[in-house]
Amino acid sequence: MRAIPIEDWDLVERVKAGQTEAFSTLVLKYQDRVFNTCWRICGHLEDARDVTQEAFLKAFENLAGFRHQSGFYTWIFRVAVNLSLTHRRSAKRRRMASLDEQAESGGLQATELRRLAQAGSSDGPLEDSGGEDVQANVVQALNALDDDHRAVVVLRDMEGFDYQEIAEILGIPTGTVKSRLHRGRMAIREAIVPYIRSVNG
Repeated sequence: MRAIPIEDWDLVERVKAGQTEAFSTLVLKYQDRVFNTCWRICGHLEDARDVTQEAFLKAFENLAGFRHQSGFYTWIFRVAVNLSLTHRRSAKRRRMASLDEQAESGGLQATELRRLAQAGSSDGPLEDSGGEDVQANVVQALNALDDDHRAVVVLRDMEGFDYQEIAEILGIPTGTVKSRLHRGRMAIREAIVPYIRSVNG
């Protein structure tokens, strides 16, 4: 588990002391990663922008109760993921981002997911194959996962959180994190390996 950044601790305390401009530094530091996570869970760009803004607003409003028992980054991701899952579950209509749009903006993440999926639950470096069409299929497979598995795959394979951090963010045991990650990866593998085989002949 990564160490809690001292600069984050200092910024939080400055905000608590009334220096609200210090919160802008925290936003700039984490907004891109938080937005990316919200996007991958929500599945739509505009929804992700709204949820990201709501997450930071909620964090700011509740910062007085933050006790540094975890890092600010863990806390803001917990807020963002919970809001994203709630939004996804309660939405009556889901306007999914186009596969081309997601593949273009998230190509690196799709590539990493594809590598993992090709070898099941392996974390090691794997030989890449396929192109943009395969990336689009990876994104589609991710979109098809249920909320619980989708959140774990996004946090681990796209955002690089370790098992303990994911457990803290989602409020579940590390064993459940590992189980959901394995099942999520296998679901992606099952969805795209036949397509990869057809591409590679």
